[in-house]
Amino acid sequence: MSKVFGTYICSGCGIGDAVDMDALVASASSLGVAAKTHEALCSASGRSTIQSDIDGGVNTVVVCACSPRVMQEEFNFGDDKITVRGNIREGAVWGAEKPSEKRDAAAVKEFTTEQAADNVRMACAEAKKTELPDPFKLENISKSILVMGGGIAGLTAAIEAAKAGYKVTIIEKADQVGGKALGWAKQFPTKAPYAELEAPTIGAMVAAVEGNANITIKTGAEVARIGGAPGNFSVTLKPTGAKSEWDAPAKVGVDEQDRIDKGTMENPNLGLKVYTEENPDAEKFGAVILATGWVPADVSEYAHLGHGTNDKVVTNAQFEKMAKEGKLAGMNSVAFIMSPGGEEHDMDFPYANSVTSMVALKQAKYVRENNADAKAYILYQHMRTPGHMELFYKGVQQDDGIFLTKATVTGVEGGTVKAKDTLLGEDLEIDVDLVVLAAGMVPTTKHESSINLAYRQGPAFLDLGLFDGYADSHFICFPYETRRTGVYTCGGVRKAMNMEETIDDATGAALKAIQAMESSDRGVAVHPRSGDATYPEFFMQRCTQCKRCTEECPFGALDDDAKGTPLPNPTRCRRCGTCMGACPERIIGFKNYNIDLIGSMIKAIDVPEEDDDKLRILVFACENDAYPTLDMAAMRKHSLNSLIRVIPVRCLGSVNMAWIRDALSAGMDGALLLGCKYGDDYQCHFVKGSEIADKRMQNIGDTLSTLGLEPERCGVRQVAISDYNKVPEIIEEFVQEILELGPNPFKGF
Repeated sequence: MSKVFGTYICSGCGIGDAVDMDALVASASSLGVAAKTHEALCSASGRSTIQSDIDGGVNTVVVCACSPRVMQEEFNFGDDKITVRGNIREGAVWGAEKPSEKRDAAAVKEFTTEQAADNVRMACAEAKKTELPDPFKLENISKSILVMGGGIAGLTAAIEAAKAGYKVTIIEKADQVGGKALGWAKQFPTKAPYAELEAPTIGAMVAAVEGNANITIKTGAEVARIGGAPGNFSVTLKPTGAKSEWDAPAKVGVDEQDRIDKGTMENPNLGLKVYTEENPDAEKFGAVILATGWVPADVSEYAHLGHGTNDKVVTNAQFEKMAKEGKLAGMNSVAFIMSPGGEEHDMDFPYANSVTSMVALKQAKYVRENNADAKAYILYQHMRTPGHMELFYKGVQQDDGIFLTKATVTGVEGGTVKAKDTLLGEDLEIDVDLVVLAAGMVPTTKHESSINLAYRQGPAFLDLGLFDGYADSHFICFPYETRRTGVYTCGGVRKAMNMEETIDDATGAALKAIQAMESSDRGVAVHPRSGDATYPEFFMQRCTQCKRCTEECPFGALDDDAKGTPLPNPTRCRRCGTCMGACPERIIGFKNYNIDLIGSMIKAIDVPEEDDDKLRILVFACENDAYPTLDMAAMRKHSLNSLIRVIPVRCLGSVNMAWIRDALSAGMDGALLLGCKYGDDYQCHFVKGSEIADKRMQNIGDTLSTLGLEPERCGVRQVAISDYNKVPEIIEEFVQEILELGPNPFKGF
């Protein structure tokens, strides 16, 4: 579009007192953009000033005032207008250094003005390079949901989606839906006073699903393959237990992917059928919910406990079946062992959790309800009963026939349980009729792919290495999300949870699936850049088929052909820009975020050539943690070194090393990447971006050395969004390192 610019600089919130406003107007003029000032742009008068210019033809608005993270509605002038925000309040004024012996008040104002002026110039440069997005919209988008698994989680997800008016198909491996709940004798209490066990409600849930016209149930079936993307998933089914040509773990080639998407791959000998719109017997799907649940953990490795060799030892799953079938007659004393004991005396069974704790309490009540004179013994290392289940636990404690103690079980011989280190300070030997081991709940994704994706990255999404078999997710911010957009998890594949938790979890997954489909229909992104209408565009004529974009994409948004040419799937994309950061040829970009745009912002920074006191350090701050942290530090009036110039980026993974090389070659004195933490206890919002950027920066030292520059001029630091009290010191330490190195020798060239 032909741009007509309107640039507006606010003097409110203390800005006018802290900087030279005329200098800010001049900084905009230096880029050929005329600017107006106003004492409060967010006020009715300020907005009226801007709107009046828009009515007169302005279509590209630059607002230099507060952070773009605030006042978003006040400065929203419509989707047909480009609006760029220049952060001079938090980005310069509120985080300004305090007057000191080093700099008096006049010097502080000078440095703050220079910082704010650079921010104005960068905003103007960004506006010049920004284009309105053209959303990617699928043709014939599907808004049906595939639910894999017919247990409590799958049934709940189906019911909730159907209530919202969406068509749902449930795929269940067994010959009936209901899952493990069909084998429950009783279920946990769900209402006050949380004292008595309740009759299972799974029957009513199954009936509700079977009677819902929006829900189709396919039993005795498994998913052989899922191709496509949100709004257009193509699903291939197979009979339970049948082999398919995709059971091998080989990667999917483009020809196979193409045939899947077109619905032409069928194998009647294996009972396979591709469900597509061309096939009147079935359909495509807009989103997938993985609710395949869990299986009991194997406890036979603990030889001293005797499972598999001692007929008096069973697992909790086996005991539940006995109770359901009314086979507890003669069980006058039962011991429930919650921990394997032995040498690892303070450890629980693998995949043990709060649910296995509550199951032991429930099953102890079975024993007592079956025989009023019977005894139950619960020997534990950890007893976990969150929420209202604490009331259930306390009720069990009041039963004189149920004995609970912390203890280390050293062995089971026949019907005798031996234990030590009890709360009583005594060793125990208990003679019982049956021993029940609290086997943990292993997610089905631990030992099988389940999802069978036709993605370049392979059929599963267990590549984070953090979750010990659970379906990958962003466990802090986006717990339902997997790294495959449009695929959502709930229930036992996400984490161990009881029935009430599972119902809540599945409801959330259903809502996320709906969100993904509707976002795809509008051509916008989902989490964390919800509503973003841009998507990566490729200038394929210069592609060298290096495969870096396809390999580094955290979300499997890119497939490739036999030559390595990337094949974008825009509705899978989260808009993080990691592919853009990976591309050595700089051929990937977004309408409002690309190599040229950020490069132009860097060039807009004024780099003094002969002033050792005015070095310039470029900070690329991720928009999800680092940039908000800087804002919050400024809001608390923490001083941020005035030599830094901050450019917000979608993710550190989107930072192309060309920006850093070009910046240092142009005389910038240092470059710092400031982004999300990553690792076992934290995650980048785009999961792998921060980690990828760190690895890239480890290699840039060699490039800088060839330019005669010290590798120490570049750095990477991780911060959490709550580190607003720490970030000033983090930045100050890096600035001091640059000051010790001295000015960049490329200044002036």
